Amino acid sequence: MDGWIGTGKVRAREQGDAVEIAIDGLTTQAKYYKPLVYEFMRKEWASRLSHSGFMGGDYVVEIVMEHVGDPPWMDLDNLAKALLDAIKGYLFHDDSQVARLLVERREGERERITIRVFPRG
Repeated sequence: MDGWIGTGKVRAREQGDAVEIAIDGLTTQAKYYKPLVYEFMRKEWASRLSHSGFMGGDYVVEIVMEHVGDPPWMDLDNLAKALLDAIKGYLFHDDSQVARLLVERREGERERITIRVFPRG
């Protein structure tokens, strides 16, 4: 399973200093993602974070929305805000620690959102 935890729509894994979160499927409602990812972080990920060393310093967050066919009608800034709110407190203390934010929409093999968070440096 390549270190992935989670069995539903949301999965996550650590890769060196980075945490990668994958969300299967897309919807046009950005607000849908905040409770979905927040609940995953609270239930599945919180116990792993006590030893991971995250929280202090500056971070890079990369969010990629992959779509098949026409892209969904969604503002990427709203998607980024919902996802940052969902992972705040689990991967960093506050949004002010995000020193670099990349949000990208591109055609892919399947509909999903991938979030990568890693320390800046």
